[in-house]
Amino acid sequence: MTCGRNYIERFDNMVKALSMAVISVGAIGALACAAGAKKLFDSTIPRQDKLKVDLSEMADMHKWDEYKKFMIPNREWLQSQQLEHITIRASDGIMLHADYFPSEIRSDKLVICCHGYTGTGITNCASIAVFFHKIGYDCLIVDHRAHGKSEGRYIGFGILDRYDCRKWIEYIDDRFNNTKEIVLYGVSMGGTTVLMTSGFSDLSDSVKAVIADCAFTSPYDVFSHILKRDYHLKPFPIMNINDKMCRKKAGYGFKDFSTLDAVKATDLPIMFIHGKKDNFVPTWMSEKNYRACNSPKEIYLVDNAGHGAAYYEDPAECEERIRRFLEKYL
Repeated sequence: MTCGRNYIERFDNMVKALSMAVISVGAIGALACAAGAKKLFDSTIPRQDKLKVDLSEMADMHKWDEYKKFMIPNREWLQSQQLEHITIRASDGIMLHADYFPSEIRSDKLVICCHGYTGTGITNCASIAVFFHKIGYDCLIVDHRAHGKSEGRYIGFGILDRYDCRKWIEYIDDRFNNTKEIVLYGVSMGGTTVLMTSGFSDLSDSVKAVIADCAFTSPYDVFSHILKRDYHLKPFPIMNINDKMCRKKAGYGFKDFSTLDAVKATDLPIMFIHGKKDNFVPTWMSEKNYRACNSPKEIYLVDNAGHGAAYYEDPAECEERIRRFLEKYL
């Protein structure tokens, strides 16, 4: 299942329930706001393994039938290969899982693939991993915390996942004695994760480039966008209450860090990718990241592509642009 479908369906359900509580604020005031904020939290932040997808909620649903003709064979081929399953401990002690898929020939290049909200590495990143494999990269395909096989009660929305991504980088450095040149690739929440990871001042020198597809700038920004777009609701007070819940239970706040903070600080070359018809994570978020970025940068905006679909809308063009970008820096 694609990250775009999962992402939009989960948030659409959340906002519908949330709006019902907010509409009744005049009658029951703060209690309704608190109930709505709790509904938002319960529908988005805890692990969402039982998410069910209603395809009718996808604005670009008709395109996924065509995309699947490209995606499914890649996923089936990848799953038929001999993948090495790897586990490491996160900084807070939970077990993180990933699959390692080496290049057919000895390679000094490796990509860490990061998936989107409620997805898994294999389901969301199979096609891009197959592409990187073809051009001679080793692939580490991760499951984010509270996703897939990885442990964790709460989803990190990039803010926690950046620490996990840094742990994966440290694992690669240790295993291969700092001989791998690492590329960070992510889509949606994974795109946010790799951008946020780039902001660490002590990030390993092994990381050479970042590719972020339809990344949101922060959890606060993307939640607020959906509230305003669909129900004309302002962030206050719902987001403030929900932020406090998240900080208490999951250990982070929605404004603790942003991709803007990261891209202003990093010197890594970054390629931003985004669909022009992304109505969930609006294209302006990547454009804003691009403008704020002080390091070498490129941006590729794809016509007619919705959320998480830029690569699938025109795989050949996207692959060629990625290849040219990487050739400049690795």
